[in-house]
Amino acid sequence: MHAPLTTFIDRLDSPAMRQTDVIRWGAPVPSFGDLNRAVVATLGLNPSNREFVDDGGIELHGFYRRFHTLKSLGLRSWADADAYHLRLILESCRTYFLANPYDLWFRKLDQILQGIGVSYYATSDIACHLDLIPYATSRKWTELSFRQRSSLLTLSGDSLPLLLRNSSVRLLILNGQTVVNQFEELTDNHLERREMMGWTLNRRGKPDVKGFAYQGFVESLCGIRLSHRILVLGFNHNIQSSFGVTREAVAAIRRWIAKATKGLF
Repeated sequence: MHAPLTTFIDRLDSPAMRQTDVIRWGAPVPSFGDLNRAVVATLGLNPSNREFVDDGGIELHGFYRRFHTLKSLGLRSWADADAYHLRLILESCRTYFLANPYDLWFRKLDQILQGIGVSYYATSDIACHLDLIPYATSRKWTELSFRQRSSLLTLSGDSLPLLLRNSSVRLLILNGQTVVNQFEELTDNHLERREMMGWTLNRRGKPDVKGFAYQGFVESLCGIRLSHRILVLGFNHNIQSSFGVTREAVAAIRRWIAKATKGLF
């Protein structure tokens, strides 16, 4: 992943990136976990700021550090990064789930993965996590301006295909409607949508939230040919943040993914 990482780092110093609220002193995050060994990858929008800072906005350090920063690497700017620094950044990605992962977010998705016998936390049958945008922002995605979100998506449009092009990933799982929408728009791939009765979220005093499943295969992304065809599955409920996501709905999504991937591995 040295080549994609170099590209991601170079973009941190672009004029457009300076207007996006990206944590520019934090390293790009190509993957959470070992992409080189993973057969399954989940997909989100972009890394949380909590991968770099604590509740008070102070940079994580010592045992609590998750990813490298200019400070941890002893760099004044990303232009000074060399092959040694790239190896350190990639190692922090590879070993993410063996150190101090952001469990509050990842444990919930891992429940979905367990239905197909893989896990972020396993030493074999490995899953990893990728983001459409490999940069953490100081504010949540929904708090960014429309212009900032558009700029980040434009700047990072080829990030996912660059990472997946020569990977061993056979299954990509899209977490939430926003991720599904942005994936389809960025990659110009249309996924088949189907309403799932068992996924409906009942909300007292408000309209129910219907559940939808998305499915398709991709052989290229953003004009970049992949080394093999990848099955893409998605769901509209954001497992971590959708209001009222029940254990029953999570279990139903897990069963659907298990059925849809039968014979894939």
